[in-house]
Amino acid sequence: MKLHEYQSKQIFSNYGIPIPSGRVAANAADAKHIAEELGGHVVIKSQILVGGRGKAGGIRLAKSPQQAEDLATQILGMEIKGLPVRKILVDEAASIETEIYLGITNDRSERKPVMMASSAGGVEIEQVAKETPDKIVKVHIDPLLGLRDYQARDMAAGIDLPRKHWQTFGQIGRGLWRAYIRSDATLAEINPLVITSQNRLLAVDGKMVLDDNALFRHPDLAEMRDVDVEPEAETEARKYSLSFIKLDGYIGCMVNGAGLAMATMDIIKLHGGKPANFLDIGGGASSEKVAAALRIILSDANVKAVLFNIFGGITRGDEVARGILAALQEVKTDVPMITRLVGTNAEEGRQILSEANMITAETLVDAAKKAISAAQGGEQV
Repeated sequence: MKLHEYQSKQIFSNYGIPIPSGRVAANAADAKHIAEELGGHVVIKSQILVGGRGKAGGIRLAKSPQQAEDLATQILGMEIKGLPVRKILVDEAASIETEIYLGITNDRSERKPVMMASSAGGVEIEQVAKETPDKIVKVHIDPLLGLRDYQARDMAAGIDLPRKHWQTFGQIGRGLWRAYIRSDATLAEINPLVITSQNRLLAVDGKMVLDDNALFRHPDLAEMRDVDVEPEAETEARKYSLSFIKLDGYIGCMVNGAGLAMATMDIIKLHGGKPANFLDIGGGASSEKVAAALRIILSDANVKAVLFNIFGGITRGDEVARGILAALQEVKTDVPMITRLVGTNAEEGRQILSEANMITAETLVDAAKKAISAAQGGEQV
């Protein structure tokens, strides 16, 4: 789950990271009022969850409250990469002398979080890593110990930060670590962390990505989700605790188990088809959950066939079959349905589905071929 800049910076502030004074506005009149409170010299920043805001004109500098109102009107009327700008952040403008990058993410190869700093702030860290990797300093953080003082000093020295800023830099680094670990984030990033003409370190931009699987521990953070940036089907899937990702194919997939779902998509592609989605209904899915999943799959007009791939472990095959039929009673469709059942009571389940004139298969390869044939209007054998 991605957070907006203003949400990320508020979390940073809660952990002692200095941020500019500012507030969010949803209309130009509020932007003017905030600019008046901040002295008139402000930055108007579109709040959308895509990159490239500055290049698209979504970040503008205003030198007066009236100009802030005019720019807010322009930015609030924009679409950036297909997303409408509904909110803007009005921040006090900072006089920037130096830009630094500071961020934390997970390093799966080391099985630890990694903090990165670079003197090349203000640009995407991926670009820095590609073009000038020597400008990135990394330290791996032991989750039980946290960021140590010597690590912060090593990073400060590594990016040639003036010594007078080392103490504050260490405080910001430790604050970023606490924000990251206590929010169950997978990314916490300040880009740029600037040195102002007043010799202050200031986080003028912020980005956080939270682990969806940990949101049950953070209901306050879960409420921050912006559903404008995700397909409606993914929003609906979350209501039923379904793992769903829309793809650009034409064969809908309903599978119990993430690994099995990945294998199903691979087999479909291997035999010349294109999966329309990733969908894991999990173990022990009820007919209500199956019906919801089927509605979500069929909401995609590109879907020409649906492949059920169910492994009956704890869940019995005959129960799954009855759940599928119950779902089809609720969700009427002419889209061909192909079901592959294996495991506990799989034969009984296939018998139930065959009697209901559904296409069944014993192997995944057979099921994938039948789904591709059905999607292309061919005959099933």
